[in-house]
Amino acid sequence: MSNAEAKTGRPLSPHLQVYRWPITMTVSILQRVTGGALYFGTLLLAWWAIAAAAGPGPFSWVSWVFGSWIGLLVLFGYTWALMQHLLGGIRHFVWDFGAGFSKPARDNLAWANIIGSAVLTILIWVVALAVR
Repeated sequence: MSNAEAKTGRPLSPHLQVYRWPITMTVSILQRVTGGALYFGTLLLAWWAIAAAAGPGPFSWVSWVFGSWIGLLVLFGYTWALMQHLLGGIRHFVWDFGAGFSKPARDNLAWANIIGSAVLTILIWVVALAVR
């Protein structure tokens, strides 16, 4: 058998278009990504606090940046990342007690994490915009 014949007989690796990610893997990846995003979002909050301490000029400029459509989009993303990471932490806390390890329980916790973070983010923004 030649080298070319051996290569054609091998199965191909599954690609992202073929492979279906389990919901638990998706939430696990989101937990890591949102953890990293929270570092950068916290820098934005520090920028806001420093601007508030620096006086009305810098604070009004930072408020203008955060009040722009892109600033609001970034703050919305930061809120979602915070809620996603918080609920992921609660999911891990449940596991620390030895609960939720069956396949249906893991999947339900993962879906609750995703749906809960979206609902909490929207609720926070509805309340914040209503108070504004």
